[in-house]
Amino acid sequence: MRKYLVEAATSIGLAVGFAFIFQTTAFATYYIPSESMVPTLQVGDRLAVSKFAYGWSRFSLPYELQLPQAVRGRLLAQEPQRGDVVVFVHPRSGERMIKRVIGLPGDRVAIKGGRLVLNGQVINRRPMRDYSYREYQGRVVRVTQYAETLPGGKEHVILERSGDPLRAEMEEVTLPMGRYFMMGDNRDNSLDSRYPEMGLVPEENLIGRAETILYSWYSCNPEPGAECASKRFATRIR
Repeated sequence: MRKYLVEAATSIGLAVGFAFIFQTTAFATYYIPSESMVPTLQVGDRLAVSKFAYGWSRFSLPYELQLPQAVRGRLLAQEPQRGDVVVFVHPRSGERMIKRVIGLPGDRVAIKGGRLVLNGQVINRRPMRDYSYREYQGRVVRVTQYAETLPGGKEHVILERSGDPLRAEMEEVTLPMGRYFMMGDNRDNSLDSRYPEMGLVPEENLIGRAETILYSWYSCNPEPGAECASKRFATRIR
């Protein structure tokens, strides 16, 4: 009996150890709790996040474990690309967040008249269609869907309302080394690097690149004039 218990405990310990190492070094999963990345990601999506994409830092440990603040930098660091969808630790609150990388170290970023400006150039976007959806908390929001193309040619979809003075302007900032400018694809429903509550994101706070929607628990009741996202499984994130 004792031998059986020892073998069972050893097997469980090895399984837990393997899971810990895997989630620390390779992949983790992340649940989408808000609408800041709609329509790319929906509330309820469960994502696979590649931790080795950018190397490892003290924030790479799973299960909310963290190394001391004295442990700085990244091991085998690689720089994100503009347009990557990234999971990171909020530099002030410590929460796990997910946004899109818009500005890299050395870039100059501004918002003028609601338009994103990178290094003095207004970023191209083309209107696609009117888009309405019912927020997770209940109200219907009407916006415009655009295809936005970042330098380098990566295109992604954003949502934006016109005429919102709180989000239409931001003075130009120059990103120092080791800092990134993040924005949500749902531009009027995202607390991101445009605001002092978050600000620029340090390199060491990056957890990994969101690769795939594994599955989604998102559900809504179809209604006239409002989008209702379908269930998605093993869907590549753009």
